[in-house]
Amino acid sequence: MATSIVMPALEMAQETGKIVSWLKKEGETVSKGDVLLEVETDKAVVEVEATADGVLAGVKSHEGDVVPVGQTIAWLVAPGEQPPADSATAAPAARATTAPSLSARAERSSQPAAAPGERSRSPQISPKARRLAKEKGVDITKIVGTGPDGTISSEDVLKAAAEAPASGLSAIARLMAERTTQSWTQVPHFFLVREVDARGLIEIREKLGITVVTHTDLLVAITARVLGKHPKMNATWDNGNIRLNPGINVSVAMAVQDGVVGAVIHPADKTAITDIASQRKELSERARSGRLKPADVTGGTFTITNLGMYDVDAFNAIIAPPQVAILAVGRIADRVIAVNGQPAVRPMMTLTLSGDHRVVDGAQAAVFLKDLAEAIRTPGNWLG
Repeated sequence: MATSIVMPALEMAQETGKIVSWLKKEGETVSKGDVLLEVETDKAVVEVEATADGVLAGVKSHEGDVVPVGQTIAWLVAPGEQPPADSATAAPAARATTAPSLSARAERSSQPAAAPGERSRSPQISPKARRLAKEKGVDITKIVGTGPDGTISSEDVLKAAAEAPASGLSAIARLMAERTTQSWTQVPHFFLVREVDARGLIEIREKLGITVVTHTDLLVAITARVLGKHPKMNATWDNGNIRLNPGINVSVAMAVQDGVVGAVIHPADKTAITDIASQRKELSERARSGRLKPADVTGGTFTITNLGMYDVDAFNAIIAPPQVAILAVGRIADRVIAVNGQPAVRPMMTLTLSGDHRVVDGAQAAVFLKDLAEAIRTPGNWLG
């Protein structure tokens, strides 16, 4: 029986997704779990896996197409089976009733119209070259392949990247620019700053093993548990309404080439610290290699971004909508502070909380930050 492949909903309020590349060819046999294609959303470029075994057939949407969520883009069929008849007559993505985002419309309107049949074939390109083109932000449709039968090689991609204008943005960099601009111009940010004594954090990390967990892992676990007391800090701004999320899923900002992605720990408040550490490490490796899956970047309800490893003392972070807060973490450094009226040296860390004033006010955010600071000072009381 034929199985439809639809444009997945990778995040809340997503209306469309853009096909970056097909990693399997029409007529190719695939197994459940094989990566079929890469899809670009407002957050990242992610891989979409096959949900069943079969032969890829009836591909209706191609690289560069912006497709409404839920629309069938291809089929998986049994050997010798034909895709359902309606797949050949279904309206193409360009004529879908669900309107693409403003950025997608602008991008499509700036591109020349394709000639009849031009998009019926995708450029022949090796898997390594395709991944390299995504990392470099190179448009493979503009590359003339020098390999057998015109196949685009890694060398062709590198040559095109070297010849490209310096101002060109990769897909991740462009998405990051659009997303942060939208947040900064539409979300009424406010910021709270607090210094915290990090001795407790350092001690529990040494107890668990500094090669086993990082400060970020501990902060994810502690913050998630404190969020349980402050549901509005874990809420969502949803088209003029405040929606309290049932789960606490902490998104961790991770640096990738030309940008940052938010990989999500689900559910962080109920996950053991060692499990958080292993998940975060695996997500980080997949992010760096460009192999994030849809589930890796969806469902985040609160974000932590840590630049302490770069010796940054403090910074303000931009909220990732529809979340309503983000915690920016600076480095741990010895500072002289007053303790019982006397100078003392303590390992201090600066936390900066960015809040969406449409959902939380300064007092509510301050109480959350106070509780978080106390939890960081006494992590053993929260991690059990």
